[in-house]
Amino acid sequence: MTLDFLLTSLIVVASPGVGVLITVAAGLSRGPKASVIAAFGCTLGIVPHMLAAILGLAALLHTSALAFQILKYLGVAYLLYMAWVTLRDHGALTVQPEQAERSSLQVIVSAVLANILNPKLSIFFFAFLPQFVDATEPHPVLRMSELSAVFMLQTFVVLAIYGLFAAAVRDHVITRPQVMTWMRRVFAGAFAALGLKLALAER
Repeated sequence: MTLDFLLTSLIVVASPGVGVLITVAAGLSRGPKASVIAAFGCTLGIVPHMLAAILGLAALLHTSALAFQILKYLGVAYLLYMAWVTLRDHGALTVQPEQAERSSLQVIVSAVLANILNPKLSIFFFAFLPQFVDATEPHPVLRMSELSAVFMLQTFVVLAIYGLFAAAVRDHVITRPQVMTWMRRVFAGAFAALGLKLALAER
């Protein structure tokens, strides 16, 4: 495991994106437990993309315009849906004082779907992981699996930190209705912007 890989993957994980947005929203709306659940869900959501990269299936998305476009627009639709329900006060920033089992399931499903429906992740891992595997490596699949496991661990830890920080300031936010209103608008706008960015993405 090289320092270059650890630093590069840490930068990628810590960069604001859908995972950070969902985890922070969960922390603000439902507290620390939900933020950790959301971090776990986002981590699970990248597993299919990593498997696709390791097994070479991501090449299909890179070469097949139809497959890429179908998955891309499913992701766009889901992000726009997240923006709509957030703005309508029925989504990511709906404050729930008690963390019910159903709420936990909703958080984790939303987090998983948000990352699964992003074809750019498959292509990213397809291009990212091989850079850190030596051409003379006798077991490249095993090596890529090890790198993926480290990346996933970093993803979970970093997103959990984001979410727990959001949960720590939760009381200062949810007691101010105007702040909550603006937070919903900001998060809805962020989901919509990410959806637009994905819609404009090329293979």
